Amino acid sequence: MRRTKPEKREIPSDIRYNSVYVQTFIHHIMKNGKKSVAQRLVYDAFEIIQQKTGKNPVEIMETAIKNVGPVMEVKPRRVGGATYQVPMEVTADHRTQLAIRWIITASRSRSGRSFPEKFSAELMDAATGQGSAVRKREETHKMAEANRAFSHYRV
Repeated sequence: MRRTKPEKREIPSDIRYNSVYVQTFIHHIMKNGKKSVAQRLVYDAFEIIQQKTGKNPVEIMETAIKNVGPVMEVKPRRVGGATYQVPMEVTADHRTQLAIRWIITASRSRSGRSFPEKFSAELMDAATGQGSAVRKREETHKMAEANRAFSHYRV
């Protein structure tokens, strides 16, 4: 076990939209340190959202993160010889990280088209409460609800 908790790193907001969430999306999409490519992909996706909806893409992204973020999740806990899936509440930071990760994974798994189109479609679906990222959250909540009997084994 650690003696102290590591301090949280401060993430600077992005240049164009002045949002920490946009910068986090850029960092998660980035592969092999190619940040300019990741920035272009995210900004292209936001332009597609702007054209299709006519609304601010940052607001749509924040709504999508809010809709996808799970409230409960299960964590394995070993008691005796058995391993139980214990439902736990998700902290606010972890909730946004999971939501961002699930949205990116869902958009990458969509078929056809370029990444900005897939990413923008997934963000718009998540903002309206649809899409596979929202389905992932529902599955996580179902797992937590099904294992509610083991909630007394909290970590």
